[in-house]
Amino acid sequence: MTELLTERETTSASPNSLRVRYRIRFAKTDLLRWIGHTDLIRLWERIARRSQLPLSMSQGFHRRPRMAFPSALALGIVGLDEVAELELSENLSTEELYERLVADDQPGLAFTRVQKLGETEPKAQLDRSDYVVDVPAGVDVADAQASIERLKMQNIVTFERKKKTISTDIRAEIPMLEVDQSQLRFTLVARDAASIRPDDLLELLGLSDWPLKGATITRTRVHLRSDLVHATGGIASQQDSS
Repeated sequence: MTELLTERETTSASPNSLRVRYRIRFAKTDLLRWIGHTDLIRLWERIARRSQLPLSMSQGFHRRPRMAFPSALALGIVGLDEVAELELSENLSTEELYERLVADDQPGLAFTRVQKLGETEPKAQLDRSDYVVDVPAGVDVADAQASIERLKMQNIVTFERKKKTISTDIRAEIPMLEVDQSQLRFTLVARDAASIRPDDLLELLGLSDWPLKGATITRTRVHLRSDLVHATGGIASQQDSS
């Protein structure tokens, strides 16, 4: 569902110092899933220029747009509910910002929510993410289920990343893990230290060959530690209203 949230009251600072924060939910699909996080940031900057968005800039010698993403999406993973935060130097309505973004019509990028944030609302911090992985054709799901049961019987497991050993508390960091004939579904909890990633989990389950067999990994939802939504109304997309 595409949702556009109405704005809240924002700062009354002078136009020269105005910094209005927006939180944007978007989907990254199709061929766009094959660009890395750094290239995604550059793409957003180009979209902002094409859409004539008045981005607020950082101070200092190398000024950069005030733009942040609470969780980078790994190369090749589809994202249906990603989060970006940006600051503008003008107080645009959520409707106008949404319309400018959609009008850019970037293939593989769809905008699903625009929210204006109050001054006291914290920056987006990742709490957990939901994923699904398609079961490849010809795979015995019973074997995958057995691997899941064996993993759940353990308390702490370790995996290697960049020649470092990382430990994971299965129950705390993977609160949901299940499989059926069509999909493997799981939730990964973020932590301040290195967190387990989808490819780490597939490796622990002995299913690391699934992507090579044609399985697509999709992040279906990004949950924030404080995702405060203040809505007094909204407008639906053309698809929703049809």
